Amino acid sequence: MKLKALLATAAAALTLAGCSVDHSGQDQSKPTIRLAYQSFPSGDLIVKNNRWLESALPDYNIKWTKFDSGADINTAFIAKELDFGAIGSSPVARGLSSPLNIPYQVAFVLDVAGDNEALVARDGTAINTIADLRGKRVATPFASTAHYSLLAALAQNGLSPADVQLIDLQPQAILAAWDRGDIAAAYTWLPTLDQLRKTGKDLITSRQLAKDGKPTLDLGVVSGEFAAAHPDVVDVWRRQEARALDVIKDDPASAAKAIAAEIGLSPEDVAGQLKQGVYLTPQELTSDQWLGTDGKPGNIAANLESASQFLAEQKQIPAAAPLSTFQNAVYTKGLPDVLDRK
Repeated sequence: MKLKALLATAAAALTLAGCSVDHSGQDQSKPTIRLAYQSFPSGDLIVKNNRWLESALPDYNIKWTKFDSGADINTAFIAKELDFGAIGSSPVARGLSSPLNIPYQVAFVLDVAGDNEALVARDGTAINTIADLRGKRVATPFASTAHYSLLAALAQNGLSPADVQLIDLQPQAILAAWDRGDIAAAYTWLPTLDQLRKTGKDLITSRQLAKDGKPTLDLGVVSGEFAAAHPDVVDVWRRQEARALDVIKDDPASAAKAIAAEIGLSPEDVAGQLKQGVYLTPQELTSDQWLGTDGKPGNIAANLESASQFLAEQKQIPAAAPLSTFQNAVYTKGLPDVLDRK
C-alpha cells in the first residue's frame, strides 16, 4: 500500500520539481537523458554548470531537474522518470530494500559526508548535549542521510525516536521553522546548515559519526534499465563526474565559482563549504573501500547493507536486505579503466 501511495503522488511531486528547470529550445528529435540533482556542494553541480554532459553527448538532450531530498528522487525513480540521480546513501539503502526495491545501481561516489552534515541546536534552547534533546522538537528531512545520522546519534546517546519530537521538513522549511523558533534543533546539510550555525551550535557532525561506524555518502545512481541499454553513456557521465572531482582537488577556486552559480551563494562561502566535505580521487573511487573494480564490487555494498540493517532496527523499513542485494547494485562495469581515460 505504501508503494502504491508513492506511485500515486509521484506525478504531482515531479511536476513541482520540474518547475526548476528550463527545457525550452531542446531538439525534440533527440533522446533525452534525465538527471536529478540537489543543491549541496558537489562535483555534480560543476558538471551541470560547465555543461560538460551537453558537450560530451551532443546527440542527446540533457535534462537536469532539481530535487529537495533523496526521498523525492526515489519516488521519481519508482515512476521511471529518471536515468541518473545524486542521492544520499541512506535513501539508496532504503530504495534498494523492500518494499521499494528500486532497480537502480550505484555508479559513483560524489562525496563522503564530513562536517557538511550536522546536528545543530538553536541558541537559547539550553541544549548542550544530544541527551538534552529529550522531549524537544527536532527537524530533519525524513528518509535522508541526515535522518539516518540523526537516528544513529540518538541511539548512541540512549534515546529512541520516540524520546524526541521528530519533524519531517526539507532544508528550506527547516530554516524558516528555525527562524520562527518552532524547532529546537535540526540535522541537515549545506548550504542550509551554515545558515543555522549562525545562531546555533553543532552537537555532532557526520564526520564524527563516520568515525563511530555510521558513515554517510552522496552517491550517483543510474537506472539499471538505462545502464544496460546505454553503457557508453554511463561511461561518459562517470568521466565527467571524475573530472569534477579533479577540479575540486586541483582548482578549488574554479570549483567554488561553478557551484556558487548553481546554489546562489558567493564563491567564498562555497569554498569554505567544500572544505567541510570529503571528496575522493578517481583512484580512491575504484579501491576496495569504495566502488571496487569490474566484477568485484567494493566495500560500499557493506556500507549500504549496514545502513539497511540500521533502518530496519529503527523500523524505518520492514526488513534489511542481504549483502548480495547491494553487491549486485554496485555498477562496476569498466572500472577502473573508465576513470583512467577521463
